[in-house]
Amino acid sequence: MGYARKVGWVTAGLVIGAGACYCIYRLTRGRKQNKEKMAEGGSGDMDDVGDCPGARYNDWSDDDDDNSENKGIVWYPPWARIGTEAGTRARARARARATRARRAVQKRASPNSDDTILSPQELQKVLCLVEMSEKPYILEAALIALGNNAAYAFNRDIIRDLGGLPIVAKILNTRDPIVKEKALIVLNNLSVNAENQRRLKIYMNQVCDDTITSRLNSSVQLAGLRLLTNMTVTNEYQHMLANSISDFFRLFSAGNEETKFQVLKLLLNLAENPAMTRELLRAQVPSSLGSLFNKKENKEVILKLLVIFENINDNFKWEENEPTQNQFSEVSLFFFLKEFQVCADKILGIESHHDFLVKVKVGKFMAKLAEHMFPKSQE
Repeated sequence: MGYARKVGWVTAGLVIGAGACYCIYRLTRGRKQNKEKMAEGGSGDMDDVGDCPGARYNDWSDDDDDNSENKGIVWYPPWARIGTEAGTRARARARARATRARRAVQKRASPNSDDTILSPQELQKVLCLVEMSEKPYILEAALIALGNNAAYAFNRDIIRDLGGLPIVAKILNTRDPIVKEKALIVLNNLSVNAENQRRLKIYMNQVCDDTITSRLNSSVQLAGLRLLTNMTVTNEYQHMLANSISDFFRLFSAGNEETKFQVLKLLLNLAENPAMTRELLRAQVPSSLGSLFNKKENKEVILKLLVIFENINDNFKWEENEPTQNQFSEVSLFFFLKEFQVCADKILGIESHHDFLVKVKVGKFMAKLAEHMFPKSQE
């Protein structure tokens, strides 16, 4: 118990065993190896949910560097104000406390242990840290440990059986963006499992709301989009996002390139499900959506957006649904596609695009749209 007081890792009454320290150390030693593994394409351990490109692996921030004294995990007390003498001393003590904690863990752990795969007993201790600690730097290190281990298929069942899903999901209520991002990454890795998805569905609305309201292009928003993309690989839970499709189109139009790609992956999952076609067509789209079709836009963004439109067009029976067209608002995706001439003008703007594949896809989409929406005019 004296050891726990010295390193300052827990609040009063919580004792951190040497085994938990050993778990965290094994993680922090292996973070660099984990980055190299992800750069080579990830671990390759996938469950039975389906293919989720780019959403199964950890996506740590660039500031996670084992060779630097990472200030991002130092917890400063609220009275440690910058610019005051007392605040300077308090911040120095906080940095020293975090440094002592790291060094103490390294000293207690096996010097030859580089393996980041934890045993069920070690995972249980890390989950106890997540559940009981309130210090951001402890939560971050523990969540990274869980995220690394959740990247392996056999550990996803173990973490679930240990009661880890609600423990990690509770961290979503934190206001610390770094800790929340790490919690979303853990849930994202755990969601590549059918049983885990069934239990995580109760958190989808919260994740969706947090993702939409988070700062645009932030790490928290991207982590939330990746989790929602994994949760919509199958058709079972897609209906839970029906009321948020308009917000996803807004994020797509306003976000940077990375946000655009992640939103497109999510929308593509929805567009492949015929049961979601009407919800997609009912969604309100910003007027700036048409301006994406220009030479300056990334060609991959244009191609993926056209694939989404093609899937919607293929799944919707225009003639059969003609009497119900008044159910769609004038700012909906339905009218965006219905106004064929407007749509054609915007797409024709990139027909001189230098990329041959873009030209082919644009022509294919325009032909399909004309055939399905105006069959009588071609007789």
